[in-house]
Amino acid sequence: MVATELLRLSVTPFPKFCHGQSQRFLFDHVDHNAQLSKRRRFLLLRRQRVLPNLSISSSLQTKPELQDSRIEPRERPKDSPILLDVSGMMCGACVTRVKSVLSSDDRVESAVVNMLTETAAVKLRPEAVESDTPTNLADSLARRLTDCGFESKRRVSGMGVAGNVKKWREMVERKEQMLVNSRNRVLFAWTLVALCCGSHGSHILHSFGIHLAHGSFFDVLHNSYVKGGLAAGALLGPGRDLLFDGLVAFKKGSPNMNSLVGFGSIAAFLISAVSLLNPGLQWDASFFDEPVMLLGFVLLGRSLEERARIRASSDMNELLSLVSTQSRLVVTSSDNSTRADTVLGSDAICAEVPTDDVRVGDALLVLPGETIPVDGKVVAGRSVVDESMLTGESLPVYKEEGLKVSAGTINWDGPLRIEASSTGSNSTISRIVSMVEDAQGREAPVQRLADAIAGPFVYSIMTISAATFAFWYYIGARIFPDVLLNDIAGPDGDPLLLSLKLAVDVLVVSCPCALGLATPTAILVGTSLGAKQGLIIRGGDVLERLASINYIALDKTGTLTEGKPTVSAVASFSHEEWEILQMAAAVEKTAHHPIAKAIIAKAESLDLSIPETRGQITEPGFGTLAEVEGRLVAVGSLDWVHERFHRRTALIDIQNLEAAVVNRSSKEMLESNYSKTLVFVGREGEGIIGAIAISDCLRHDAGSTVSSLQQKGITAVLLSGDREEAVATVARNVGIGSEHINAALTPQQKSEVISTLQAAGHCVAMVGDGINDAPSLALADVGIALQNEAQENAASDAASIILLGNKLSQVEDAVELAQATMAKVYQNLSWAVAYNVVAVPIAAGVLLPQYDFAMTPSLSGGLMALSSIFVVTNSLLLQLHRSPNAR
Repeated sequence: MVATELLRLSVTPFPKFCHGQSQRFLFDHVDHNAQLSKRRRFLLLRRQRVLPNLSISSSLQTKPELQDSRIEPRERPKDSPILLDVSGMMCGACVTRVKSVLSSDDRVESAVVNMLTETAAVKLRPEAVESDTPTNLADSLARRLTDCGFESKRRVSGMGVAGNVKKWREMVERKEQMLVNSRNRVLFAWTLVALCCGSHGSHILHSFGIHLAHGSFFDVLHNSYVKGGLAAGALLGPGRDLLFDGLVAFKKGSPNMNSLVGFGSIAAFLISAVSLLNPGLQWDASFFDEPVMLLGFVLLGRSLEERARIRASSDMNELLSLVSTQSRLVVTSSDNSTRADTVLGSDAICAEVPTDDVRVGDALLVLPGETIPVDGKVVAGRSVVDESMLTGESLPVYKEEGLKVSAGTINWDGPLRIEASSTGSNSTISRIVSMVEDAQGREAPVQRLADAIAGPFVYSIMTISAATFAFWYYIGARIFPDVLLNDIAGPDGDPLLLSLKLAVDVLVVSCPCALGLATPTAILVGTSLGAKQGLIIRGGDVLERLASINYIALDKTGTLTEGKPTVSAVASFSHEEWEILQMAAAVEKTAHHPIAKAIIAKAESLDLSIPETRGQITEPGFGTLAEVEGRLVAVGSLDWVHERFHRRTALIDIQNLEAAVVNRSSKEMLESNYSKTLVFVGREGEGIIGAIAISDCLRHDAGSTVSSLQQKGITAVLLSGDREEAVATVARNVGIGSEHINAALTPQQKSEVISTLQAAGHCVAMVGDGINDAPSLALADVGIALQNEAQENAASDAASIILLGNKLSQVEDAVELAQATMAKVYQNLSWAVAYNVVAVPIAAGVLLPQYDFAMTPSLSGGLMALSSIFVVTNSLLLQLHRSPNAR
């Protein structure tokens, strides 16, 4: 009944309602070390100095903490690149010109330009940032690009959800309007083509014995002056923008494809005009057909290319459709007596507000069929949620009170009331859109080859065109006199006419666009497709490196295992088991590692009271130290805990303790399905006093994923800080050989293993999920992070690929996608280079002496358009790629 009533709910009549009493949480920063005794403070500081990479936190004054620390605004790093929106780029030469203008500025350290997304990412020199603000520098660079013919403006950051969605939609609308205008120009141009070529049509009909094309209308079409008027109409009508852009670009020193087409069209028109106005030359005035047909083919190709490029961006548009700009805010009375599990109480007010205005802790209502606007936790209601666009998982996920939901997912069945935990641009879907956008602005190293060719390409073609004219006019017609019998030389075999037409052919047939589009289109489709599969790939450079990896390093806990450990056994020398758990839970209660959560969960299940702690010290990968009830307690690995205290437990006693806890754990869990980790507990004045066995189930896809990677020729290496026996067991179960096992490693030692592999010439990927994996993820050629429960951490910050589905099999998906994308890149580049290598010599007349074959400018224009269309269409075929686990 409630669901039925909610479905009838209309929020539109409600005015915007400002919620001004959202709960705030304050964290008091207290120097607890000052409260310690002088001796203990000295001891703590001394230990702190000898432990690298320590973080100190306090749990004395801990209030109920926020569920997601991502809500804290992050300051913009000084070394982060500035973004410019650049319009007017038409081909690879334009991209090279923009990059050259930016790189030539003394304030710029490096620049990356993407034609498809119309974006330039500029990294500034440190001294430039210190002397002026990034905003002023960005505006200055934008003005410089605008002066060079590329209208540019600084991209405004921090616009929020609505601003980002509006920006993208405006871009899409602008491109769609360009497509409409392009289609109108094509219709106009081909109408002129039909009129201009009407005389040719009558000749074809006559050759078949059909004498229909007679009369005053067709006589008019045969008139050379009429053809000249049609050609002028084509140049000043549908071809005006193209010619104007090409001439302006050439004037400003950055000629592009439009410059080549413009020069070819104008040259063809001028030749025909000279022929018409000076009959004594006896040239063929029908050459007026050529500029009309040339512009018709070029504009048709440009229209098809624009349509394909917009389609290549469709995946990004699909992601943007998941961003909800409006939310239903639920406000209830502070003395509300309605049951907590009621979705919407009788005294509640529901108001529609912009998603950017939602704050952490606000309650929101999501009806069936609606998109969840923010990350949060379900506080009332039951439903199933479609998370396929975030995780790639096609089956809906059941949600009820206490479970987390992510922005961008779709509520299917019942109404839900959720409590916001991360809002606006910090939400999951907003971060995905932002990261995909950034990724599409990062070029693959192979793009540098295309840029190196495309840069001087236009000048090279113009030089070849001039050389073609000079050769055939001064040398070729004399060496090969038979070429003057070809139709291209006119009825009287004029060498000047022959030379001019071949020079125009060279200008028109070349295609810098194919070179410029070869890499960006494939990267655009690949990164967008990855986002749909739950793979956030941070750029084309990442795809290129991932496609060539031959070693992959895997963490154990949380990577090969589920990352949901449980306490399976506790053993101690003289203390009760509950005492060991109580002390361990006290030390670990502010930690976020899965093992810490397992210990706390076990203590809570036994209803143990957790004591207060002081001066907590955490060393990632080793353990945690804190003062509990006046004495220092350490929880972590054996060696680390053993070295924390002056009093050391005898080695034989430790071995007996280890054997006892392993034996108890083995009775609870099957050895083949679980990974067992031992955590030791030590206390000041006693040394090691107990051990806790933590069992974690292997991921169901761990073995199959390792096997699939090995079949691709990728060697799997296991890196873990756990004891050797536990690591060996996991390696054996997933199929990793003993020679590739590395156990009891510190985070620094993990990094050293990766450095050693790289020094041997291997391309290494690292897969991890925790803060202790962050150094290795950052060092590896490709860092891959599994993201647990949509939470961002140091691992996902350091990684170049994030697996939102939290499935190890997505590693295989990412590798196959990278290989498929790079295959398209190399296919496109091969085609672009091969086309120009073959087409330009043929256009220059290399086949004319022996085979009596020469192109016409209209045929050259058609081939040039088809070349660009092939590259974009070939990239679009990547959308047919399916992940191995979805087949």
